[in-house]
Amino acid sequence: MSIGILGRKLGMTSVFDQQGKRVPVTVIEAGPCKVTSIRSKEKEGYSAIQLGYEDIREKLVNKPKKGFFAKNKIEAKRFLREFRTEKAEGIEVGTELRVDNFHLGDFVDVSGISIGKGFQGVVKRHGYSGGPASHGAKTGRRPGSIGMCATPARVLKGTKLPGQMGNKRVTVQNMKVVGVDLEHNLMTVKGSIPGAEGSFLIIQNSIKKGLKDKAWKPFTKESLDVWKKEIEDLKAAEKKKIDDAEAAKKAKAAAAAKKAATQAPGRGKTK
Repeated sequence: MSIGILGRKLGMTSVFDQQGKRVPVTVIEAGPCKVTSIRSKEKEGYSAIQLGYEDIREKLVNKPKKGFFAKNKIEAKRFLREFRTEKAEGIEVGTELRVDNFHLGDFVDVSGISIGKGFQGVVKRHGYSGGPASHGAKTGRRPGSIGMCATPARVLKGTKLPGQMGNKRVTVQNMKVVGVDLEHNLMTVKGSIPGAEGSFLIIQNSIKKGLKDKAWKPFTKESLDVWKKEIEDLKAAEKKKIDDAEAAKKAKAAAAAKKAATQAPGRGKTK
């Protein structure tokens, strides 16, 4: 598992890419996060980094956590989460991690608690079509028969039935980062993510895209200038890629038009 960052979902909107296409995106407030503890294989038996997110009044912190924050000389945090990683070079307790570790075009996995919808039937919860709704039918939105005969004489485990819908942890993988704002700790990802507005999120580098071992860099005062230059370079490269594709498309169309003009009408032979 790679190092991640903690944040909150701010809501959804839409942006236009460089080709003029409308893209639905979710805006996330990601960080800043403080490293509150470092786990090592020698002491704890595993390698991990614990991050703290969102300041909280000390009055709302219990005594064990208050002593923990005081020992590490860190402000009290509302959320604490661990990320298992083997690459923690240059990261110490108190190091600040920000959203500049993500760039345009990166892919991330986002985890959150889905919106709770209460107790629901099988039609809404599992997409059942239900039975007939006319001519005296009494099935309606019921799930239908779920029982067995003499063998095994029980309802099998995993049978889709009515029950609690939503309000559980959901992870959406391979979400593309389409915008990063280091100055305001914001990032936008393509598509929707679980949770209501203001809900707590965990953002990590995509595992399936081969970014799980990516090393993270701590935030410094010089990071802002470096990040701005990297963003400009990425935008310029994307624009050049689009321009080259448009030029190739026009050249192909011109070649096709020239070829059609040299053919005799109705015969398909050249003059």
